[in-house]
This record gives sequence, structure tokens and C-alpha cells, in this order.
Amino acid sequence: MNSSTFRPVKYGIFLLLLWIFLHLSFSIIDGLWDRQQSADLAVIMGNKVNEDGTLSTRLVKRVDCGLQLYEQGRVKRLMVSGGLGKEGHYEGDKMRDYLVGKGVPDRLIIVDNRGNNTTLSVVNTLQLQDSLQFKSVIVVSQYFHLTRSKMLFKKKGFKAVSGVSPWYFEWRDVYALGREFVGYYRQLLKP
Repeated sequence: MNSSTFRPVKYGIFLLLLWIFLHLSFSIIDGLWDRQQSADLAVIMGNKVNEDGTLSTRLVKRVDCGLQLYEQGRVKRLMVSGGLGKEGHYEGDKMRDYLVGKGVPDRLIIVDNRGNNTTLSVVNTLQLQDSLQFKSVIVVSQYFHLTRSKMLFKKKGFKAVSGVSPWYFEWRDVYALGREFVGYYRQLLKP
């Protein structure tokens, strides 16, 4: 085989790597850029609750970020969405308990304990739109998770969505960025 046979393969690999790089760059910038928007509701995405019932550091950072939005008057209500973790605790209940402990009135917190993944959190949130009468949402999660989360809201026809992430980073973010890249296109192409 001569070198001209490999040229299309080289270009294909180059274009694939460029696409991945551009998508990840956009996701990082999009996730870290707080546009200082306000909304009717903040949806705080769940994460690990420790075996002793305390929130993992990552989850504390998310909930504190949502709490800050509430304290700044950028959101009127907080929705905490997560599932039953393998540690035996409902993430939504534990996030609510944490927020109540920080002074947020229980009546301003909506708990979703059926948000076992991002798609379910989005669906469960939108099912409450009529009863809660919200017109805008800020998603609170890690920066790498926001682009896909917002895309899922928009795919369901809800356009008034923005995102905010805590300023918190871990080595596992590298893996999470790759997982989110795959998850984004898997969800985007789903009917």
C-alpha cells in the first residue's frame, strides 16, 4: 500500500480528534461560564451520598452552589434530584436535609428521589412545570455535566435553561469529560 491510501484515514482521524477537542473545549467553557442569569427554579443534580448519610464532597459543592443562587436571589426555589444510591440513601432527601440545615425553608425545596440519571431528572422536573409554574431553570452540577443537561431540557422543548457549576475539580473529571462526550451524542441522537 502506498501513502496515498492512508491519506483519507489520516484525515478522518484528524477530523475525529479535532471534533472531540472542540466539543470538550466548548463543554468546559460552557460549564464554567456563569452568565449570572436568574431563574424561577434551580435543579441541583444528585451525586454520591456517603454510607454514613453525609453528602460526598462533590455533592456538597453542588448543593452549596445551589444554595448560593438562592441566597443571592437568583432563584426562588430549589429542586434536588437524585436516586437511591448503592449506599442506601435517597440523594434528594439528603440534599433537602442539608439545605434545611443551612436555613432554606422546607417549603421552597422540591425533592425528586426518582432522578436516577440525568434524563430522569430532566423528565421529572418538566412533569412539575404546570404545578410549580416555573418558566426558567438553572441546572446545578459539575461543569462537565452542564452542556448535556441543558441539551436534554432543550430537546424536551424547554428552552429557558442555563447552568451553573461549583468551582471544584478532581482528577476523575478527565474520565467524566470523556463519558459526557459519548453521553451527549448518545442522548442527542435518541428519538
